Amino acid sequence: MQPLIWDRRPDGLRAPAMVCSFSGWNDAGDAASTATAFLAQSLGAERFARTDTEEFYDFQANRPHVQIDETQARVISWPAVEILEARAPRAPRDLVIVQGAEPSMRWPSFSSLIVDLAEALDVQLVVTLGALLADVPHTQPVAMTGFASDASMIERIGLKSSRYEGPTGIVGVLHAKCTEAGLPSASVWASVPHYVAAAASPKAALALLRKLEPMIGVSVDVTELEEAAGEYEHQVGLAVQSDPDIQAFVERLEKRAVEDGQGAISAQDLPSGDLLAREFQRFLRQRGAES
Repeated sequence: MQPLIWDRRPDGLRAPAMVCSFSGWNDAGDAASTATAFLAQSLGAERFARTDTEEFYDFQANRPHVQIDETQARVISWPAVEILEARAPRAPRDLVIVQGAEPSMRWPSFSSLIVDLAEALDVQLVVTLGALLADVPHTQPVAMTGFASDASMIERIGLKSSRYEGPTGIVGVLHAKCTEAGLPSASVWASVPHYVAAAASPKAALALLRKLEPMIGVSVDVTELEEAAGEYEHQVGLAVQSDPDIQAFVERLEKRAVEDGQGAISAQDLPSGDLLAREFQRFLRQRGAES
């Protein structure tokens, strides 16, 4: 089977930009995948192709899900990456949206497949979205970093240039493959508080969309996401206040943020990740029982 399975061939895309996100390692708080899903839904995007599941996934790492459909039959949903077209008639360009689970294997082949598709569709710019866990407080604006094949783009949209070195995910590999091919590209990352790693972060998703919009020249109504971000911050605040140790830790993060990097927090000051996740999940369960 071909690695890319076509539903149909899109026609007449206007100077398209490609926006990519992948759930998994690159997607703390589901922020990147939430951002692209919101963008796709807002523009009425329609799928025109998907990757062949067996080409790129280890099913022990990305297990299929079983669902029961309207006829009560059990249906298996396999991990895959879907490619959608989104028409934006009020904007100067249309979009190609790439979204799905991070592939388990054959990353060079997968990245080449996406780059070849972009070139075939005459994509003008590729933007990958990601989110990472960081020592940042939930009360502050979302810290954003990024990198681009055109360094002036980072400065123009007000991003800090990423200096990260270390293990990377498919987002980093795809960006490198775009650079090799001479395809203009950028990668934008949002920082998600590590003490709420277990919760989806609409606040980070909103921040990604706001940085994305001036890059691609396409805007959508984010009122729904703004409301979700406000509720997220409220709920996280209540959860933090329920534990004095976590509250004290967040206050230290806030102080460091105000001091703009001064007074780094030492490892022994950090509550354990297990403790943070356990306390937050306990709080959410209690809130659910009370409502």
